[in-house]
Amino acid sequence: MDPAPHCFADALRAAIADSETTLERVAEALRARGTPVSLATLSYWQTGRSRPERPRSIAALGHLEDLLGLAAGGLRGLLEAPRPRGRSARRAPQPLAASAPWADTTEFRRLVAELDLSHDSALTRLWAHDRIEIGADRAKRVQRSSQVLRAERDGVDRLVVTSWAEREGGQPPSLTGTRNCTLGRVNVDLRGGQVAAELLFDRPLGRRETIVVEHESHLPTPRPVAYGHQRVSRMPVRQYLLEVRFDPRALPRYCVQFAEVDGREQVRALTLDSAYTAHAMAIDLEPGRYGVRWAWGAS
Repeated sequence: MDPAPHCFADALRAAIADSETTLERVAEALRARGTPVSLATLSYWQTGRSRPERPRSIAALGHLEDLLGLAAGGLRGLLEAPRPRGRSARRAPQPLAASAPWADTTEFRRLVAELDLSHDSALTRLWAHDRIEIGADRAKRVQRSSQVLRAERDGVDRLVVTSWAEREGGQPPSLTGTRNCTLGRVNVDLRGGQVAAELLFDRPLGRRETIVVEHESHLPTPRPVAYGHQRVSRMPVRQYLLEVRFDPRALPRYCVQFAEVDGREQVRALTLDSAYTAHAMAIDLEPGRYGVRWAWGAS
């Protein structure tokens, strides 16, 4: 085969040509393996008219690589999340209500009504890093979050953070400030499984001063099986890194990175590194939902 193309569509088209098969046969083989992809969709993929983004399509790529004699990840590694275009790329991002996926945003507004959000817009999020640990029981053990923030005026002394239960009806997590901050006022929504809290800085910041803030989130026991983690970015973030580390005794069948902005979701396949960790990196995040989902194999 010729040197690997850098474009997903080109790579798929070349692999099909080299395998001396047809799209019809590929579609039949994928259907037989339980991951059906229509003939029209395969045609769109190889011409670049569309590309795999939904979880079902991402799951089919592993079988497609095997059928075409490609190395694992040979196609998935060429999927890059496209940057926003048109009006969404030009307009100034607006704050997003960081409610739980299943919760009413009205309840979120009630939850934070008694907290001081006036400092949020005076903080530039230069860097955010979430580290998630998944235990052998397939449940989240702990979430550690760190941020590098820059004050855009004098006197900024707090940040509001939110978190929620792993599933609807579950108990919300407990939050703890672990670096350069302590926990201030905390509001809990037991019905929606949400919590909002102020992280009070050790001292007020001066204009253009930066601070590293870290906190942890712990779910109460018994912990449910986890199928993903998402961060709701209420304000823009310059750089964001999400790491999900799995216990080697409980590895997922596959992982995908997702980003949802303006109601549209983009998906990209991920692979675990030698430390059993999947990571997703994003630059210039707009307000939206970002995260990693995974599927478990049979126990």
